[in-house]
Amino acid sequence: QVQVVESGGGLVQAGGSLRLSCTVSGLTFGRHAMGWFRQAPGKEREEVSCISYSGESTAYADFVKGRFTISRDNAKNTLFLLMNSLKPEDTAKYYCAAGLYPSCQGSFMNSGGQGTQVTVSS
Repeated sequence: QVQVVESGGGLVQAGGSLRLSCTVSGLTFGRHAMGWFRQAPGKEREEVSCISYSGESTAYADFVKGRFTISRDNAKNTLFLLMNSLKPEDTAKYYCAAGLYPSCQGSFMNSGGQGTQVTVSS
């Protein structure tokens, strides 16, 4: 059974930075694309970023391009999201998920992580 544990969230002022981490177990991490998602109160979950199995290919939602950087350490089964220049509208709970395939073209598993809260004050 795939399990993910997100961490690294917190309260930060606008313009600040945070680095989120996601540790994964229950699958061969290095064979799957990984994604970050977020959900704010009253809003639908949205995809933030995706990284291919090898890390060579990444994709970002327009609202985080140039500010967020996704990366992974396959030796440690860990996914990261470095968030710079944070804005109040980035406030949400952030989740990670494993892709069904090595590339970012497919769907993601419902890994049931608890997420990590990011709150950006103005």
